[in-house]
Amino acid sequence: MTRKALIIVENLSVPYDTRVWKEAQCLRDSGYATTVLCPKGKKTEKGYECLEGVHIYRHPMPREMGGAVGYILEYGSALFWEVLFSWWIFLRRGFDAIQGCNPPDDIFLVALPFKLFGVKYIFDQHDASPELYLSKYGRKGLLYRLQTWLEKATYRCADVVMSTNESFKNLAISRGQRDPRHVFVVRNGPELRTFKAVSAIDELKHGKSYLVGYVGNMGDQDGLDILLSVASRIKEAGRADIHFTCVGGGPALPELRKMAREQGLDEMVNFTGRLVGRPLLEILSTADVCVSPDTPCQVNDISTMIKIMEYMALGKPIVQFDLKEGRFSAGAASLYASNDNMVADFAAKIVWLMDHPEERKKMGEFGRRRVEEELAWEYSAKNLLAAYERAFRGRGGSKVR
Repeated sequence: MTRKALIIVENLSVPYDTRVWKEAQCLRDSGYATTVLCPKGKKTEKGYECLEGVHIYRHPMPREMGGAVGYILEYGSALFWEVLFSWWIFLRRGFDAIQGCNPPDDIFLVALPFKLFGVKYIFDQHDASPELYLSKYGRKGLLYRLQTWLEKATYRCADVVMSTNESFKNLAISRGQRDPRHVFVVRNGPELRTFKAVSAIDELKHGKSYLVGYVGNMGDQDGLDILLSVASRIKEAGRADIHFTCVGGGPALPELRKMAREQGLDEMVNFTGRLVGRPLLEILSTADVCVSPDTPCQVNDISTMIKIMEYMALGKPIVQFDLKEGRFSAGAASLYASNDNMVADFAAKIVWLMDHPEERKKMGEFGRRRVEEELAWEYSAKNLLAAYERAFRGRGGSKVR
């Protein structure tokens, strides 16, 4: 019989959540009847659509407000709709497994009643939620303690855990006390069949000699405020030949656009909003250097940023801060700015790369080879399917023995 999987993600709408979309496509291609439940977005407002054979249901979400009240409202609303939609999907289409993609770590509550029907729960850990909460709010109050409890309960409920890197796998084993045999590293590598370079377009450099590219989310911990300070420093140093294009969306985007205007960067920095497909590839393919300015903090240190591997897949040299998983992914494809003298060193490394085209080429070629040989999605897809097979074969003990 055909196995059926329901993937629940709250952080981003599908197909804009590229990791979840690749997972859904992989399961579909492997014979699973696949359904995704996610929030609506600005460009994904349909409550239901079948996209390339994957059924996608989207629920309403309140506008992100920030603070404790906004935090509770956002996650409480999502949980309500996830429960409601899950039962509708179960009765209408059925599913044998729920894959819950954090944050937050409360999706196991949706899955619990279905376990009575033999449904497996697969925890797809995208973030370390307690560390993510600290990066946003900086305090260990009641909501932080709730995060740690939810994470612990999620680990206990899961039949298997899928981690995006070795750091998260170690958390599942140590903090979650999971048997290593039931923890699978499923990296968020690019799909090389579709994510590949296209011809550069000079007009995308906005009349400048060089283009710096960024793609990714725009939240508190993503470092776009730092990147604007970097652009200001480069401008103050007299370099009028460098343009910055930032692709992506998120709660910080309106404030970032305001900051750019206030700092007089309108002619040097532009924000495109979310882009996918060829428009995104055209910008990144045109870029001379790509950046990952994620703020140095505990959660970013142990997180794998898909944008880094996407830059590498396109053969682009990178500048980022010296973070553990970022350095593991990029290696010699990146220069690493100091985590202390952040703005000055980041700016200096961008300028140095612009002035050394042979180094840019060498770094780009290294990154491309590393993705092709180790980090592309095809290497992770095998572990995704292995995690599902392990879940259906039955879990061992959740405790490390």
